[in-house]
Amino acid sequence: MPRLIPLLAALLALAMAAAPGAALARAGDSSSMGSRGSRTYSAPPPTNTAPYAAPLQRSLTAPTTPRGGMMGGYGNGMRPSFLSGLFGGLIGAGLAGMLLGHGFFWGMGSFGGIIGLLIQIALIVWLVRILARRVTGMSPRGAGGAPFVAAPAPGTAPAGGGRPPPAIGAADFQAFEQALYAIQAAWSAHDLAALRRLATPEMVSYFAEQLAEQTSRGVRNVVRDVRLDRGDLAEAWSENGRDYATVAMQFSMIDVTLDASGRVVDGSPGERVSATELWTFLRAPGGAWILSAIQQAR
Repeated sequence: MPRLIPLLAALLALAMAAAPGAALARAGDSSSMGSRGSRTYSAPPPTNTAPYAAPLQRSLTAPTTPRGGMMGGYGNGMRPSFLSGLFGGLIGAGLAGMLLGHGFFWGMGSFGGIIGLLIQIALIVWLVRILARRVTGMSPRGAGGAPFVAAPAPGTAPAGGGRPPPAIGAADFQAFEQALYAIQAAWSAHDLAALRRLATPEMVSYFAEQLAEQTSRGVRNVVRDVRLDRGDLAEAWSENGRDYATVAMQFSMIDVTLDASGRVVDGSPGERVSATELWTFLRAPGGAWILSAIQQAR
């Protein structure tokens, strides 16, 4: 048993390291952050592009309910990880076997069988993610076709009445697409001045922190040839004199990380990768849309 525990730990570490795409950075460092006004802790409605949005991990907006509560469907106890559930079940079965006098591995097969199961799971996940990345990353944008759906979801009115939701049209979708390109370009150039024109001060502070970490490590993440493949509107609303819109976007890009000498240390300059995220924009009346939140889609 003492010799098998390090072996199991090594296999688990190998499975986690083999998962592709985990180190891809892009603007926002593949995290969920920012604010969505009063809907910061409410899940955006599902769309065809993004049926699920990860909860915001970082936000300056204070939650209206305790962290242990539901917070608009983001309760901490509602999203147990797969590995936690797996090992919880294995340990539970082992303890039951010990109590019944059959030994820790009663009901679970041999320890070798457990290792084999974990290796199979890791290989399946690894292969599926490679195939998904290649298929989505090579999907061409339709010739002459708009990446956003032609019939966006209607805006949602605020509770209790108030200012009607903004009507999101073709010009708005074009602004969202251009913001995607401009923010990725500014991120790659470490251009905080440009990011300040494109995002809220809160988002710029997160970008600046992540870019500073790159500088400290002596690397630079570069995202180029960004293409918006598809997108749709999750919701649009108005509050406190501002308009908000959350859009789901699936886009592909070349995403590489370079060291100080320009050598690629992560990613492939010849391989396109795909990402799906929900971006929330806000604007003052008559103003331009600026980014206020990014959420990962799962």
